[in-house]
Amino acid sequence: MQLVFASNNKNKIKEIQILLPSTIQLLSLEDIGCFEEIPETENTIEGNAMQKANYVTEKYGFNCFADDTGLEVESLNGEPGVFSARYAGEQKDANDNMDKLLANLKDKPNRNAQFKTVICLNLDGEQHLFKGIIKGQIIEKKVGTNGFGYDPIFVAEGYDKTFAELTLEEKSRISHRGLAVKQLVDFLR
Repeated sequence: MQLVFASNNKNKIKEIQILLPSTIQLLSLEDIGCFEEIPETENTIEGNAMQKANYVTEKYGFNCFADDTGLEVESLNGEPGVFSARYAGEQKDANDNMDKLLANLKDKPNRNAQFKTVICLNLDGEQHLFKGIIKGQIIEKKVGTNGFGYDPIFVAEGYDKTFAELTLEEKSRISHRGLAVKQLVDFLR
């Protein structure tokens, strides 16, 4: 089976490919000739995932899935949430985003946070949603060089390493995206 993953984020594509069975051939946006920036203008993570999947299905005619992910910090009323990628501005710079988040948490004792991923699958004219959530804490400084986004400042519950200290395989098994992809794979089987 061929499925388009509505992303050109090479890190996300690698993370998801590891979790898919060999019977599913993953195509990127680049593979189908989609080079434009897909809009993400909804005010929820679910809405953005649906918007991206619908864009590919309607414009290119492929079965596809799209994800949207947000980091939700309890003491910041769920920020950065849907704005996680551009928290510090449209340049979408991970270091700027982490610096802004750490500054906003400077004097806050509650550092509880969760990553939430929603995957929207458009398959044969039907739409399905899958959600993965991992709870944890935001630490006070960046640690680790693996991963991307907020990984260097997020430690999942039950772990003592940041996502950026875990291997891609370790992170994929426990992460929000990994949990949502597992539901997707179970559904496709």
